[in-house]
Amino acid sequence: MTLASIKSAIEELPEEEKGALIDWLLSLDREQWDKQIADDFSPGGRGASLLDKVDDAIDRGDFKKSIEAENGY
Repeated sequence: MTLASIKSAIEELPEEEKGALIDWLLSLDREQWDKQIADDFSPGGRGASLLDKVDDAIDRGDFKKSIEAENGY
């Protein structure tokens, strides 16, 4: 099956089924995004060193409150 044939099949779907397909694809995309974020910020991940730097800054008291935090959001 090719991408072109998949696209053609999607175009032929009734609107209700297209909507269900869109919902499913969005859900799949969110799951993949969540997994990527979890992988990136787990120990050894691409973002782990950034989290370590933030934790160190917090421990040193070397940070500024955000506007939202100051306003109680």
